[in-house]
Amino acid sequence: MMDTSPPHSLRRMPTGIWVLGVVSLLMDISSEMIHSLLPLFMVTTLGAGTIAVGIVEGLAESLALVVKVFSGTLSDYLRRRKGLALFGYALGALTKPLFAIAPDIGTLLTARLLDRVGKGVRGAPRDALVADIAPAHLRGAAFGLRQSLDTVGAFLGPLLAVGLMLLWADDFRAVFWVAVIPGMMAVALLLFGIQEPESRQTTTRANPITRDNFARLGSAYWWVVGIGSIFTLARFSEAFLVLRAQQGGIPIAFIPLVMVAMNLVYASSAYPFGKLSDRMNHRTLLTLGLLLLVAADLVLAMNDHWSVIPAGVALWGIHMGMTQGLLATMVADVAPTDLRGTAYGCFNLACGLAMLIASLLAGFLWDRLGAAFTFYAGACFSVLAIIGTLSSPMTQHRRTG
Repeated sequence: MMDTSPPHSLRRMPTGIWVLGVVSLLMDISSEMIHSLLPLFMVTTLGAGTIAVGIVEGLAESLALVVKVFSGTLSDYLRRRKGLALFGYALGALTKPLFAIAPDIGTLLTARLLDRVGKGVRGAPRDALVADIAPAHLRGAAFGLRQSLDTVGAFLGPLLAVGLMLLWADDFRAVFWVAVIPGMMAVALLLFGIQEPESRQTTTRANPITRDNFARLGSAYWWVVGIGSIFTLARFSEAFLVLRAQQGGIPIAFIPLVMVAMNLVYASSAYPFGKLSDRMNHRTLLTLGLLLLVAADLVLAMNDHWSVIPAGVALWGIHMGMTQGLLATMVADVAPTDLRGTAYGCFNLACGLAMLIASLLAGFLWDRLGAAFTFYAGACFSVLAIIGTLSSPMTQHRRTG
């Protein structure tokens, strides 16, 4: 495939992509200040076990992905993306105080589920909005840029959490209260900084959930869904990276630095790999990312010493940078423009079910057989995803409408 990307693509990137990226950055600062500490909060303060951690993380993350199918389809029907995205970000921001006041695991589960419902509501409309705003020749770079800015927030959040935990003597609840601020800032920026593309507002409304429309998605799209689902089975919740770091003897206040390191690698690699995906065969790039995940799982399985953990975490971060924006780009490339919200919703519904299975299995294996078996299982699913990717009939192409 010839390189048709213009030079200096960052300067050519539409303003709306930058705004959506900064909105994601602020919300991820808010969320990761909480999520980087949440497994430890559940285990040390609320007295939960690792199976409970797996249940909470699995239900929460899978619910977020399942909700996306409904919000994505609704955004196709309404021909509006911003309103649903705004509601999702607002719900996420408003649930943050619940973490600070949670007296037991039931309340925390409620907070986590509501927070992830907000993520689910905003996810598909936001991704479809990125695809609507970005020119086709910059689509991979646009998804990579948004993912990169999102991930900058994902490492700034844990970094702030570490500083505040040291400052306030491991006061989890005080840190959770501070996390409310960047969440509210994200909502305000989205409200005033993004304007819906006019071309979408003038389109006649039609029900996107019909047999004909599902047929229009095509076999290439459903192969992407299948590969994405197997991939999600291989990549369980990052909460287990945090627990692995705890086993390595890292002090509690410094454990969020594990997520800082992972997300720093993720953020620095997401845009370059997104830009590369505009020129490189998607199947090849996805296979390379899965191989890195196998390597990360094997490193984390074989040794839990604190000096080895960073290597596994770094490999995990690179694989995330290679694959997360790529999967979003692959969906945009094979889905009709007027069904992008539905396409992202169905993709995330399948991945949501896979995430639930993966996190429950990870928690069970960790509790019954030990941490190493959790990561060995992830490596096995990664190999299955590689086989599926290499044997799939996917061809790289762009839809323009």
